[in-house]
Amino acid sequence: MRKLRKAEKKGYAILELLFYVAFFSVLTLTVVSALLSMSKTFKETSRQAEILRGSAILERISSEIRQASAIDSISTTNLQLNQDNAGVISIAEFSLAGTDLEFRRDGGLVGDLNPPNLLVSALNFTQITTAAGQAVKISISVVSVNDPAGRTFDFYDTITLRGSY
Repeated sequence: MRKLRKAEKKGYAILELLFYVAFFSVLTLTVVSALLSMSKTFKETSRQAEILRGSAILERISSEIRQASAIDSISTTNLQLNQDNAGVISIAEFSLAGTDLEFRRDGGLVGDLNPPNLLVSALNFTQITTAAGQAVKISISVVSVNDPAGRTFDFYDTITLRGSY
């Protein structure tokens, strides 16, 4: 009889081993699935943060326009502003060069306003002149190089020149 009990114990050990292997397999699949989901979510959040830098570009342009006293020249992809700061006149210029938005001050390149992983796909400056003053309407479209879907995001703003109010 004792031999029979030993044989029964061996059978239970194999069943227990199969149960634990199945349990750890399910647990491992659950953890790996959660990690993949978190990784995907992190990448999408990073892409959205890159796209939000487009609003920072628009804010920088808006800030320079608010400080301007006059528009020197304006075209669809180029804006040149005359700024008078306490008697010191300077020229601020924004222009689209390929997919980079360049910012120049007094003819010298200050730098690109968009980071390398954010491309400016479209830029449009429109002058608005009324009896009350001048304003500039801006529309900018950006796309992240890290976005496999290639989604384009648009930002808009209308800014009144300082000398106009």
